[in-house]
Amino acid sequence: MRRRPESSSTAPDTSAKKSSGTSKTDEEAKLNHGIQIRTARRSGFTWLTLFAVIVYSSWAVYQYQYENLPVPLTAEQAGKRGFSEVAAMKHVKALTELGPHTIGSDAIELALQYVLAELENIKKTAHWEVDVEVDLFHVNVGATRLDSGMFVDRTIIYSDLDHIVLRMLPKYAPEARENAILVSSHIDTVFSTEGAGDCSSCVSVMLELARGISQWAHGFKNAVIFLFNTGEEEGLSGAHSFITQHPWSTTIRMAIDLEAMGIGGKSAIFQAGPHPLAVETFASVAKYPSGNIIFQDIFSSGVIKSATDFQVYREVAGLSGLDFVYADHGAVYHTKNDKLKLLKSGSLQHLGENMLAFLLQISTSSHLSKANATVDDIQSSHDSAVYYDILGQYMVIYRQRFANMLHSSVILQSLLIWTTSLLMGGSTAAVSLAFSCLSNILMWIFSISFSVLAAFILPLISSSPLPYISIPSLVLGLFAAPAFLGALTGQHLGYLVLKRYLSNVYAKRKQLSPAIQADLIKLETERWLFKAGSLQWLVLLVIGTYYKIGSSYLALVWLVPPAFAYGLLEATLTPGRLPKPLKLATLWMGLAIPILVSAGQVIKLTTVIIGLSVRFIRHPGGTPEWLPSLGLSLFIAVVICLTLVYLLSYIHLSGAKTSIVLSTCILFALSLAVVFSGIIPPFTEETARAVNLVHVVDTTGGFGEKPNSYISLFSFTPGKFTKEVEEIKEGFACGRHNAIDYVTFSVKYGCLTYDGTEEGWDESNIPTLDVVKDINGDKRITQVKIDTKRSIRWFLAINTEEIEDFTFNVGLEELVAADGKRSIDGWHTIQASGGKNAPTKFELTLFWLQNSTRRSDKMVQSEQRPLLRIRTDLPGVVTPKVETVLEKLPPWYSLFGKSTSPHTLSFLSSLPIDF
Repeated sequence: MRRRPESSSTAPDTSAKKSSGTSKTDEEAKLNHGIQIRTARRSGFTWLTLFAVIVYSSWAVYQYQYENLPVPLTAEQAGKRGFSEVAAMKHVKALTELGPHTIGSDAIELALQYVLAELENIKKTAHWEVDVEVDLFHVNVGATRLDSGMFVDRTIIYSDLDHIVLRMLPKYAPEARENAILVSSHIDTVFSTEGAGDCSSCVSVMLELARGISQWAHGFKNAVIFLFNTGEEEGLSGAHSFITQHPWSTTIRMAIDLEAMGIGGKSAIFQAGPHPLAVETFASVAKYPSGNIIFQDIFSSGVIKSATDFQVYREVAGLSGLDFVYADHGAVYHTKNDKLKLLKSGSLQHLGENMLAFLLQISTSSHLSKANATVDDIQSSHDSAVYYDILGQYMVIYRQRFANMLHSSVILQSLLIWTTSLLMGGSTAAVSLAFSCLSNILMWIFSISFSVLAAFILPLISSSPLPYISIPSLVLGLFAAPAFLGALTGQHLGYLVLKRYLSNVYAKRKQLSPAIQADLIKLETERWLFKAGSLQWLVLLVIGTYYKIGSSYLALVWLVPPAFAYGLLEATLTPGRLPKPLKLATLWMGLAIPILVSAGQVIKLTTVIIGLSVRFIRHPGGTPEWLPSLGLSLFIAVVICLTLVYLLSYIHLSGAKTSIVLSTCILFALSLAVVFSGIIPPFTEETARAVNLVHVVDTTGGFGEKPNSYISLFSFTPGKFTKEVEEIKEGFACGRHNAIDYVTFSVKYGCLTYDGTEEGWDESNIPTLDVVKDINGDKRITQVKIDTKRSIRWFLAINTEEIEDFTFNVGLEELVAADGKRSIDGWHTIQASGGKNAPTKFELTLFWLQNSTRRSDKMVQSEQRPLLRIRTDLPGVVTPKVETVLEKLPPWYSLFGKSTSPHTLSFLSSLPIDF
């Protein structure tokens, strides 16, 4: 067998060898029978170009898929029936000018009045054949307890809420009112932001959609209901109160929720189903389809600690539908920087045009009632949808049943090919496969180790454990570079082990010279490493198919194209044929589709994770500072190992290993130097650190004692305050000894000051927990009266190590029955909020566990947890000391609000077990 000669990357010095090696050359020629081996010519320039093209292609895919927004249309350009971002932005501006509009505030009343006035105008200008109904819906009181998500095992109580509901349907088709599509979002914000993104942008899109739909609805077969609710930020109360108390809720067959966990960008589907009708309809008509089941799988897993109204519609009402979210600039979520000027141009146009096309299609559907199947029905039939968009222009969607068939077919064919290959190759092939798999294992170990080590280093050299928040691209040097270096190191060690084994195998073959054998061993080792990459993805596809994970389509995308390219350009059915260097064309062909399909998703997910790092910690100071960076480094290492496994197999025979390693080390060193020098600040005024500043009046020390008043400064963002408190100069002392229990979470590290904290609050606002009856019979029952005084936002924790169950009454109405409640860490929490006229007096009846006894030993008593703990907030109240500190906070600090965090004035109290 003869090979066409080709010069290697290292040319031999023939002039030096002619006279001295003549006899040896003749002997090798007899052994080789004229065989010449083609060696790989992959120069440093070739690899530099290859990396540049891959990086540029991936970034270009991301830019086109997520940053390519439509041109905003004016009202004149959109016409009466179209969607105009310019018109919608006027609503955003009007709502954000009100400032933070929390429930119970004057601003929320103004926001409701604005929305109501706009809807009345739409009603006046609607098509004459369209029936438009506007309802200002008031909710007196209600309660809920969800079975999953961030509010699991928590009782949510709400009262005195107002929502605005708009219904449109054909005037001469009254039967349309029996089947309705709900479009929902929330007007209220948290106390720390004006809420341009979350969710004034959503409300504004709905107002402009309602205007457009009012000119189309005369041809609908189904009604369209727009719900502008309040209370979402306090535990999804608005959605629950509407779905359980409004008479129109019984007609709803599909729910669409609009949300934001950032500000602007493309609003993408991040939850769909369980019935696939909604997402299938959206995929078929959306002008700029955006969505991926990856985000749905991650959200459903509980990794992201958040919740939307869609959970209520799906879990409580049993509805199917879609959940859209804005996710750009996640670091500004619920901070002062969620403001109008950061809202990207084209963001509202993107969502508005997609939603308008979707509503026009689904409102004329005759199959809407079928979409109201229960979650269990859909899951049992495996009929949910797998969906993902390509470059934001086309959405691929198919049923889970088809995915199972497709994946199983690919798995069976892959196993057949592997079995045939191993049978033809014998024991040598089996052992080679084992060693190539070992190289993958070493690749994972080293990549994760190197990247994680970088995460541990950052808090030691940086003023912040998260130095990459303001410049997310820093993660390329801080984590991707060491992850890549570790992956290359680990795989190269496996390469050396496999090469040694093949050397022993080839040593038994006397027909080839040592020089030829050495070249053949390298080439065969390279091929085994490439094939091991496809085996890695095959294993993931098997696991994803078995557990019916929608995101396993990624394994299919990364398995089939590279395997096809290898089979087309490299594979041979002739066992005796000698291996050749892998062609670069194989790599290009194999990676083109995977990069096109997944590069944008990976980069987007990385930016989302970086944004979440700002509010990562559940209990401030309760987790190591390096933990968020550890999670990010693990994710990046996993991405490197999964996506670059094919590319890495090419490097070992190239002449560019040294330059590649050196370049990676330089990138890592430069990134560390930038962090260490502080040239790039970790936070900026527009990407601020999330902090909380609370004036606390604490009476948990004991009855009869004087209330303890202090200012507490803490953050859900990892990091300390040492430098900042020195500049503030208000008597703050920081450390882990300043632990505070805020009922819904605990502060393990924070800063306290007692200076000047006696003003701005009154003892009459301290909540009371009074025992009015304590019956010791077969079962001990205790009745407690709760008075939250002026507070309409409060949190009560019940000790479930002592209490088996409870009832909760508002006046004569039993709001929460004794129905067996679960707990977390030995506590069941009641979370309550409401409007200005929300009740403040309640009655709690506690049913003790049988083995609970009242203990009087003082030593034991001091170690006991209290029976009840309560925190009340006074929204909108800023004491003089808090105001002073707020003025001195650095501009890269921002107050942070969420459903469980305190406002700027809070009262803490408790009821001991031995009351």
